[in-house]
Amino acid sequence: MLGKDEVRFQMLGELTSQLLKGQSLADDQVRLAIAQLIDEQISAEAKADFLTALARKGETTNEIAAFARELRDRAIMPPLDGETRKREILDVCGTGGDRQNTFNISTTVALVVASAGIAVAKHGNRAITSKSGSADVLEELGIPIDLTPDHAAASLREHNFAFFFAPKYHPAFKHIGPARKLCAERGQRTIFNFLGPLLNPARPSAQLIGVPQPKLCEPMARVLQSLGVRRGMVVSGGAGEGFLDELSTLGENTIAEFYQDLGFSISTHPAEQFRPSPASLTDLEGGDRSANAWTVREILAGRDRGPKRDAVLLNAGAALFVAAKTRSMHDGIKLAAQLIDSGQAHSKLEELSSR
Repeated sequence: MLGKDEVRFQMLGELTSQLLKGQSLADDQVRLAIAQLIDEQISAEAKADFLTALARKGETTNEIAAFARELRDRAIMPPLDGETRKREILDVCGTGGDRQNTFNISTTVALVVASAGIAVAKHGNRAITSKSGSADVLEELGIPIDLTPDHAAASLREHNFAFFFAPKYHPAFKHIGPARKLCAERGQRTIFNFLGPLLNPARPSAQLIGVPQPKLCEPMARVLQSLGVRRGMVVSGGAGEGFLDELSTLGENTIAEFYQDLGFSISTHPAEQFRPSPASLTDLEGGDRSANAWTVREILAGRDRGPKRDAVLLNAGAALFVAAKTRSMHDGIKLAAQLIDSGQAHSKLEELSSR
C-alpha cells in the first residue's frame, strides 16, 4: 500500500504524464497541481518535470487563468478601504523575459502616472532575468518596498502609490522557487514567467502589461479580462530582431486591449506613429540598480530629454489612457510630458522617497 508521501508524488506524476500526452488540465486539476507545487514534501525535480511538461505542451488561456485565480486566492490581500476600491487602481509592468536589458521603463512610468493622481499598485520583485528589477530600483531610489499590508494600503490611499513586494504577499512561492530555479538552469521557461503581473494582491481594476512576444498579447489580455479587470492593455514592441515587454519606440507594436463593455480588439501600430526622434536599442540600455535609479531621476527631473524619455512618455501615455485619465494614448503622451516638465513627477518621487 502506498504511503501518504508516495500518493502525493504519484498525483503530480499523473498530471505530468497527462501533459506529456498533450492533454490540457481542467480547473480542478490545476487546483490539485498547485497544492502539489507548494507542498514542501514533494521534490523540486518532480515539480520541475511538471512545469516543463506544461510549458512544452503550451499553456492554454484557461490554464493560465486557473493558475492565476488559485494563486491569487492564496495571496495575502492588503486591506484597501472602500473609497480606494471605488477608484481606478492601476498596475503597469512587464512579464520580463525579453532579455533586452533596457532600463526600468515600467517603474518610471508608474511614478509618472502616480503623479497624475492615479492610484498605482505596483506589484514586483527583485531582478530575475535583468540586472535591476522593480524592487531593486525603487529601493535604490529610497522608496519603501517592504511595507506591511496595512502600510501599503495606507500608502496607496494617501500617496497614490504602493509597492507590493511579491515574496511578502505570496508566501507559498518559497516552496516553488527551487523548481523554478531548476527549470531556469535547464533553460526552460515556465508558466510563472507569465503569472507575475496577474497575481497583484491589490486586485487592480486597470492593467498595462508588457509581454516579450506579440503572440502572447491576446491570450494574456483574455486572461486579464477573465480575472475581472475592467480596463486592460497587453503590449509587445518590436526592437530589431527581438521584442520588448513594453511599447516600443523602435519598431511595430502589437496591442490587445479591452475596456469594460467596449469590447476586445487587437491591433498593430508602426513605431513612426509614436516616435518623436530616431532611436536604437542601445539608447534604451539599462545597467545595475544604481545606474537605473540615476536614469529614473534624470528623466523625472526633466534633464534627460532623449530616447529614454520618449520610451517613458509612450508607455506612460498608454497607462494614463488605460487608467481612464485621458481619452486617448496621444492625449496621455501629452499629459505625461506635462507631468515631467512641470516638476510634478519629480515631486512625487521626492514625496515617496522622503518617508
